[in-house]
Amino acid sequence: MTEKKKALLEAFPHTIPIMTGYIFLGAAYGIIMNSKGYGVIWALLMSLIVYAGSAQYVAITFLTSVFNPIYALFLTLMVNARHIFYGLSLMNKIKDTGKLKPFIIYWLSDETFSVLCAAEPKEGVDKGYFMFFIALLNYLYWALGTAMGSLLGNMMTFNTKGLDFALTALFVVIFISQWKSQKKHNPAIIGVLSSIVCLIIFGPNNFIIPSMIVILILLTIMKNKIEGDEAE
Repeated sequence: MTEKKKALLEAFPHTIPIMTGYIFLGAAYGIIMNSKGYGVIWALLMSLIVYAGSAQYVAITFLTSVFNPIYALFLTLMVNARHIFYGLSLMNKIKDTGKLKPFIIYWLSDETFSVLCAAEPKEGVDKGYFMFFIALLNYLYWALGTAMGSLLGNMMTFNTKGLDFALTALFVVIFISQWKSQKKHNPAIIGVLSSIVCLIIFGPNNFIIPSMIVILILLTIMKNKIEGDEAE
């Protein structure tokens, strides 16, 4: 069995929960795009090029309202600012992936980040290709779901109210799954409490960036303790 095939077979089971969620979520996005007059080509291109989940849902508003690129830039930055911290967290993990690194970075999403942090390949499986295929498969699931939803939207009429909440629901499921699979919960507790405090202080529209900064600072301060817990 080739190195790449072994890594693909090892990566696929870790992506099954993401697959079930992303195909539905991508389909919901495709349906909404179709309802706004954007066909399968535009919806698919958005998912392949932008690939930003919640930011893509926000972008629908930009596409159907008065053109304001500066507002779109800053709002998208706020919505996806967390990816700055994802990248910082993964620097050491992906530093030896060579030519695969740009693809892993480009295909990084909330759910892919969660899986990359938690999953480890079996002995003898190339770690770089393992992470590469996790990111690639999730990317393809999202694109496939988008295309399916857009085509489905052409054939029948849907009430799209509430569909955009599915992305949040998937992330909650992944969080619960990781919580159950880990014995020590310090990082998760830090993340939840920091977010709640920043939500109270900064409000629902401005809490994401401050909470990420607080989480990064606290995790850095508690790095040795967390690594010690993981070693145990």
